Formats: sequence, structure tokens, C-alpha cells
Amino acid sequence: MLLHYYTVKGYGEHEIIIQKSRFIASIERATTEEEAQEFINKIKKKYWDATHNCSAYLIGEHDQIQKANDDGEPSGTAGVPILEVLKKKSLKDTVVVITRYFGGIKLGAGGLIRAYGKATSEGLDYIGMVERRLTRVMHAKFEYPLLGKVENEVRSSHYQLKDIHYLEDVEIEVFVEEDKKETFTEWMTELTNAKANIFEGNVTYLEVER
Repeated sequence: MLLHYYTVKGYGEHEIIIQKSRFIASIERATTEEEAQEFINKIKKKYWDATHNCSAYLIGEHDQIQKANDDGEPSGTAGVPILEVLKKKSLKDTVVVITRYFGGIKLGAGGLIRAYGKATSEGLDYIGMVERRLTRVMHAKFEYPLLGKVENEVRSSHYQLKDIHYLEDVEIEVFVEEDKKETFTEWMTELTNAKANIFEGNVTYLEVER
């Protein structure tokens, strides 16, 4: 699993006008090619009367799946520019459909490449992107007199408190980046004078706005 990667926040749409043509960017996350194709088909049905519904997606930890479709635009002028923007922004698991309603003015090959690239880039900026960080839920169990000090220190640190369980002893759960587990353990041990039982929990991705 990657320690961190970038992707889009989620579903969204954004429209721009270029030389009287409408360009609508529809964007979504997709972790499989099937999900990407389903999304593309959904947008094609939604904008069934559009001149073109061009698309691209980039999927997998190492961008194993890359596809671009010009949907009737001159070869290489739509799908590839969309895909190139995804690569330039280092995004993963992302699918984009750019819907075009022709406005009567031809843009030429260079104009189309710029238009589809711009529609994608502005759509991504509008919808938003996130960094997903591989995070371990670290558990620390200790006696109640330590709670005030530990909770205050955790909340004022760069770690993120997940939960507090008030059991026989108090147990806190903290999100810690996977490559910082040892640093956290040392910090918590020092903070509690080695009076905490510290152990690892589940791994998850924590999202931070880009």
C-alpha cells in the first residue's frame, strides 16, 4: 500500500464556456475499471444529447490502468489531454468525463487540446482534491489520572485523536501515519513515564485536503 497519494474529493461537476461551446467536467473517484466505465456510461446517459462525451481515467497504485477516449473528436485532441492533466496533478483512482455542446465555432486541433485540458484542470480545482495518507490507529491504555495530560498533549500535537474509551483503564485511539509509528510510541512512552500499554490497531487511509 502507498504511504500517501492524491485523488479527488468525490463526485462533482463544473462548466466553462470556450468559443461558445459548453464544456462540462464530470468527475468521480473510481478504484476499478468497472467503476470508471459505469460512471462514464452514467454521464453519457445524462448528457445523451451532447456533441461529445470524452473521457479518461487513471487507476491503480502504480497507474496500471490508463484509458482515454475522444468520443468522435479528432484523434488525440480530447481523451489524452484529459489524461495528461490527471498525470500532471499526480492523481490516482480518478475518472473524468468532459461533455461538449458544440457552439458553432471550430477550435482546431490545438484549440481542442487546450480546451479539454482547461475544462479538466478547472473542474478538478473546483471540485477539490485530497491527499490520502496511510494511517495506523494506535491504541494507548493507561490509568485515569494521566488522561488530562495525555488528551491535552495529543490534541495540541500533529496527531489526530480518533476516540477515547472509558473502561477499567482509559484507552485512547490516535491516527498515526504508518511510517511514524515508532516515533509516536516513543513519544507516548515518555509522556506517560512508561505507564501506558501501547499497541497497534487497524490500517486506514486518512484524507487531508490538498
